[in-house]
Amino acid sequence: MTQDEPYVQDPQAHPGLRLIAIIEAIKGLLALTAASGLELIGPVPIKRWAEALIRDFHLDPQHGAVARFANAINPDAVHLAAAAVGVYGVIHLIEAWGLWRDKAWASWLGCIAASIYLPFDLYAIVKHPGWVSFSVLAINVLVVWVLARDLFKRRL
Repeated sequence: MTQDEPYVQDPQAHPGLRLIAIIEAIKGLLALTAASGLELIGPVPIKRWAEALIRDFHLDPQHGAVARFANAINPDAVHLAAAAVGVYGVIHLIEAWGLWRDKAWASWLGCIAASIYLPFDLYAIVKHPGWVSFSVLAINVLVVWVLARDLFKRRL
């Protein structure tokens, strides 16, 4: 594409956006499923599960991350977590729709959202180097690159 060529406003012309849209839709649906599961299960089974982890792995029931997690589980916390995960899912579904329909705002949203993960990906590589950490970083860099390239082609 040269400087004078106009941006092609056909979603079929941008397969990278379509692939990212599918991934975002899957993430959104999984998040909504998780939010629904939290609401359906409720705090009692989750608290029992956390206590079973503490018991099975012989962890200190008064200290540590799992103990803090178990002590924090209550109906309000579960509703708040379900709401947060639900909002996360809806945002990803909106982004997926926008990318599928070749909307510039969706490329902006996706580029910003994927960029936010990059420092955490780098931290994961430092703390837990391995093929999984490097793969996640590579995928997120690729997503940012595809979306930024789309925005550059639009001249936005």
